[in-house]
Amino acid sequence: MAKELYVGNMPYDATEDDLRRMFAVAGTVTSVHIITDPATGASKGCAYVRMASDEDLKEAVESLDGALLGDRLMTVSIARPQKPRVGPLKGQRGKPGGGGRFGKDRK
Repeated sequence: MAKELYVGNMPYDATEDDLRRMFAVAGTVTSVHIITDPATGASKGCAYVRMASDEDLKEAVESLDGALLGDRLMTVSIARPQKPRVGPLKGQRGKPGGGGRFGKDRK
């Protein structure tokens, strides 16, 4: 079983230490990663928390899903694997093959 949790609906000013302290009630926290906007560095209001064991993970979901952090009710769930990204390759625009507004057929 995965040992990583997804935490959503967090206050934007919550810190990794805030999450570490909160999740420590459920067991041993091995890492915390707050998701931030790459351009601004501002929190996106979600994070991933890794726990030391499956028992700690289950305890965290059961005890902290819906818990209040700051002025928000957090959602806590077992993290799902990231889906592979599908779409144009970096640097491409429009449809594959160069068609469309940005393609070589533009007049």
